[in-house]
Amino acid sequence: MSQFDTTAPYYAAYRPGIPKEAIELLAQRVAGKEHRALLDLGAGTGQVPLALAGAMTEIDVVEQDAGMLAEADKALAGLPVTVRLHNAPAEAFTPLTSYRADLVTVCRAFHWMDQDVVLSRLEDMTAPDATVAVMGDGSLWTARTAWTDALRALIQEYLGTERRAGVGKKYAAHNRPYREILAESAFGQVEEHTVAVEREWSTETVIGYLYSTSFAARPLFGERVDDFERRARALLDEHAAAGGGLIEPASFQIVLGRRG
Repeated sequence: MSQFDTTAPYYAAYRPGIPKEAIELLAQRVAGKEHRALLDLGAGTGQVPLALAGAMTEIDVVEQDAGMLAEADKALAGLPVTVRLHNAPAEAFTPLTSYRADLVTVCRAFHWMDQDVVLSRLEDMTAPDATVAVMGDGSLWTARTAWTDALRALIQEYLGTERRAGVGKKYAAHNRPYREILAESAFGQVEEHTVAVEREWSTETVIGYLYSTSFAARPLFGERVDDFERRARALLDEHAAAGGGLIEPASFQIVLGRRG
């Protein structure tokens, strides 16, 4: 069972997009090349390939959750570039021996992967000048504002103090910086970029977002899901009225690695 069973429609509708500054940075990495192949690992519902489609000549989308891949298929249908979908974990993706990606992206998914295995396998499926981009920006669980703190406490009241990672699973934190992991791989020429983001949420979008996550998906609450949602909505409405909205300051991190 995937950590994201039942969450795919919420993920497609409510997950924040990729900052345009990040997309521009990635597009620059392949600018001027005749062949521009994107390999997106742990693609979720296809946010990254959709945003980068105009800069690429072909796209491979790798996602192990069938529901997520179905959402990506819908999002990417009709693009004027070749798109191939692969229902597989990043660790097991095996393209044709002649395949070479020019840009590899992993967005909000690297922490779920066997990182050393993925980076090792990428050595044989990337162009000599390829860029590997690992990106992410935390979550409403890790955000530290008055309203996100109160929301996290409410989730913990129902699900326990430890962060969940799907039904019957606890989240295992990966505290090692991604720049260090990339630096020890074949893609050891590393640079790091941070984009400051301020998101304005509504009660509706927060609830939808929660149901897209592995730490607050609807099945985790069982028969108490309606009670949780009622209380969460009341909490969010109260904080929005008192504090001038539901604002989340966030930092979107892009770690780029290339061969030295």
